[in-house]
Amino acid sequence: MWSGSPHATLLCVNQAARQQYTFRQYVDLEQLSPVKHEFLNGEVWAMAGGTPEHSAIAVNITTLLSEQLRGRPCRVFNSDLRVRVVATGLGTYPDVSVVCDGVQQDPEDPTGTTIVNPRLVVEVLSPSTEDYDRGEKLENYKQVESLEEIVLVAHDARRVDVWRKVANSWALDTIEDGAAALNSLDVTLPLAEIYRNPLAQ
Repeated sequence: MWSGSPHATLLCVNQAARQQYTFRQYVDLEQLSPVKHEFLNGEVWAMAGGTPEHSAIAVNITTLLSEQLRGRPCRVFNSDLRVRVVATGLGTYPDVSVVCDGVQQDPEDPTGTTIVNPRLVVEVLSPSTEDYDRGEKLENYKQVESLEEIVLVAHDARRVDVWRKVANSWALDTIEDGAAALNSLDVTLPLAEIYRNPLAQ
């Protein structure tokens, strides 16, 4: 079992629980599944659904990035895009990802729906996934060669953690006021805009 994972449901398509899958089999199953799953070490786990607030924060960040990157050779993607960590094999769906200077697709995915070269990924935390996102998943992300920054956005406070690659290590910058500067893209994410509440009546 993938220890530390918050996901409680294995994807089983007329097969026994704890079935071992190849990445290609996982991709084929995802094409048929109505829900998203993560993949690691041959196991496939259902991802938890997000709350309206979680979704709204992710959309706010996507909008902020898209506006500031307009006209530049970077593309902003939502959680529909699968990212694979080549070094570990993890297949997952960041809440937001940014790719610059051309998308590189995973050669093991014949559907062309998995990329391997994000410059930045964003995860909006939730109570059920926070430990995983701050722990095992973060460590997987740090092994993506193209990745320069990893942004973790708190769900219960105005707090953004930016993990930034510095030489051969990673440094943490925590922002609780003002704006988060993303050096990898030369953009900023004002906390007031990240947590702007579009659900307010």
